[in-house]
Amino acid sequence: MFPGPTPRHVVSRGFAYFSVMLLFLWGTISEAQQHVAARSGVSGDPAPSPGLAVDDNRFKAPRTTPRSTLGVTFASAAVPGAGQLLLRQRRGVAYLLFEAAGLAYYVSQSSDGRRQRDLYKDISRRVARSAFMPNGPVGDWDYYERMEKFGSSGRFDVVPGDAVDPEYDEQTYNGAVWALARQTFWRDPETPPATGSTEYGLAIAFYSDRAVRPEMAWSWAGEPEAYQQFRGAISGSNSAFRSATTSASVIIANHFLSAIDAYVSAHLEARQHADGSVSVRGSIPFGY
Repeated sequence: MFPGPTPRHVVSRGFAYFSVMLLFLWGTISEAQQHVAARSGVSGDPAPSPGLAVDDNRFKAPRTTPRSTLGVTFASAAVPGAGQLLLRQRRGVAYLLFEAAGLAYYVSQSSDGRRQRDLYKDISRRVARSAFMPNGPVGDWDYYERMEKFGSSGRFDVVPGDAVDPEYDEQTYNGAVWALARQTFWRDPETPPATGSTEYGLAIAFYSDRAVRPEMAWSWAGEPEAYQQFRGAISGSNSAFRSATTSASVIIANHFLSAIDAYVSAHLEARQHADGSVSVRGSIPFGY
């Protein structure tokens, strides 16, 4: 079962998407520089090299207005596209639209995940737990995953009394837990050791720690339709939360990419010559 988006997953996926986008962006810039250099030459210094000196009167108006590098970078990091718009680059609108679409999708999927989570909890109370304690404690997501895999929790204590007598029906959840306890601690799972032995005590402790208590008991017996609705709601909730996590990762990547794009753009100044050729002057970030 998918427990819903977590900050750790969101950030790690965001960095993954960002890395891919950054490599794509850097490759695109390098390719563009090579193309421009082939036509007019490139200088990594603010002033043109002597061999590449040109008459500034031959330039048209700059395509971008000089801005603070840190200013446009942080603007795009906070609001994707803001730095590009400050630089009068129309692609800033694309970053903004992508951000809005991503946020809308995230909100929609998160809302749907919560709605279906509430639905499967409600079905479990009204149907599977109705014969036991429908108003008992609310389980964690592991609990509802067990309800999905097992048609019944089984009894916690088969014979009421001071000592715990575990459930032996392995088709139930508690029976499966007791079988695992016997396999783990007994020499022969089918032959019980002495009640007071260490082997027996360890198996009982294992069972008591993991088996479902009476206040959390359930059974889907005679309710196949409700059981299918329960499983469908769990699947839908998991899928919606998974989609929300993915969209959150992409949103984070959009912030990073927009910031890097603004940073690079602020370092590169593209001008167009009267004859239509283009030269690029500026400094390349990251030590290149």
